[in-house]
Amino acid sequence: MPPPGSESVKQLIDAYKLQISGVVVDVKIYSAEGETVPIYAISFLNISDTTLRILNKLKEEFLSKVMVGTINLPEAEGGEDIGKRFEEEIRLLIKKYFPGINNETTNVLVSHVMQQNIGLGNIEILLKDANLEEIVINNANEPVWVYHRKHGWLRTNVVIPTEARVRHYATTIGREVGKEITLLKPLMDAHLKTGDRVNATLNPISSRGNTITIRKFSEKPWSITDLINSGTMNPETAAWVWLCIQHELSMIIAGGTGSGKTSALNAIANFFPPNQRIISIEDTRELTLPNTLHWVPLETRLPNPEGKGEVTMLDLVVNSLRMRPDRIIMGEIRRKAESEVLFEAMHTGHSVYGTFHANNAEETIMRFTNPPIDVPKAVLSALSAILVQNRNRRTGKRRTLQFAEIETNGDSQVIMQLDVANDRIMQTGAPKRLLETLELYTGLGPDEIAREIQEKVKVLNWLVANKISDVHQIGVIMAKYYSNKLKV
Repeated sequence: MPPPGSESVKQLIDAYKLQISGVVVDVKIYSAEGETVPIYAISFLNISDTTLRILNKLKEEFLSKVMVGTINLPEAEGGEDIGKRFEEEIRLLIKKYFPGINNETTNVLVSHVMQQNIGLGNIEILLKDANLEEIVINNANEPVWVYHRKHGWLRTNVVIPTEARVRHYATTIGREVGKEITLLKPLMDAHLKTGDRVNATLNPISSRGNTITIRKFSEKPWSITDLINSGTMNPETAAWVWLCIQHELSMIIAGGTGSGKTSALNAIANFFPPNQRIISIEDTRELTLPNTLHWVPLETRLPNPEGKGEVTMLDLVVNSLRMRPDRIIMGEIRRKAESEVLFEAMHTGHSVYGTFHANNAEETIMRFTNPPIDVPKAVLSALSAILVQNRNRRTGKRRTLQFAEIETNGDSQVIMQLDVANDRIMQTGAPKRLLETLELYTGLGPDEIAREIQEKVKVLNWLVANKISDVHQIGVIMAKYYSNKLKV
């Protein structure tokens, strides 16, 4: 199958380079006549076509040696030892096919051959691109798809040659983390040591072929500066969120799949003060909080093949209450028991933050107060605010859709809302219960709160203007703000 857009007029959208173990990879994103979506194309800059052809011949000789058993692999050897043995053999073959090349070039070629034949091939190149959020193999008959954080869904020029190779990749991934995928167990959900999440399915469960879906772990955690810079949140909304967090008001971050809930949770965690103990609870570590904070991350654990050793979200939520937390962060709230414990924690003086699947503030209330979660509406008043994130699937833009307060009766009142037509977050209501709560517990009146908001907007704009987006740097600035606000 020819690469997408290979015989049509191309219009370049974006271009950049990746350095992967000495190999320079050129990435071009372009639109092409006859193609329904833009194309993500990779090519090797420092490996010529002639060299690639010779490497293919080398690969055939290497694989034939493996098949006939010329390369001895004692059963006692582990994965790393096998890798070293393969590398030694590949080095010998490279010396045979490329006599006289220097060590640096040899290392580059060895790395390329290992990646293409022992690893995941060109999928490993896609995994190294920090701009990609998702990598999807639908089957061996169509190119790999990727979700680019700037350009949305793209079709690549990477094609997996056979269904057997797709299945081999899934098996390889599973083996690394102690999971298996077979005809008897055709579904696999795994988390790699890098934090990436992998889902795989085998034919005939996925009727068009074997599939692999990789959701990449963000190498650089999102900060509040990133959210403002990208237009996801404006400084005024961020200032209200900051004020709530500073004064220990509990908050839920709601939104649909892929709307940026976890990214927003990570970003607003920049506002936690350094003199409080924070316990985070996740299925897989996605949060990265400033290293200035007193933070203890906890992770759930799946049962072993015998069905033993499982540690659930509920186990960790209950356990966290025995760890003297000031703040509890829950990666995702899904079940009734977890919700009941969290709301009980709010009522006993803990500040709670978590993500929740709902598309707006009103739907968040409805989902919490109806089966299967079914929390009594009277209990919801322990929650102070809801921050709703949204992704426009047509444009790919992620935005804060709403910031709402929770009234005494458990209803929500939207304070800030996205004007979708003009892509601006506007104030649509005056906060009432938030002001009452802040005045009751802090003594701040409406005028003082307004000044606090303006002060925080100034600090946030200063962070943006000075391009300070590292969560740990922001943590240092927040620590100084809480200890000596006037100095900051």
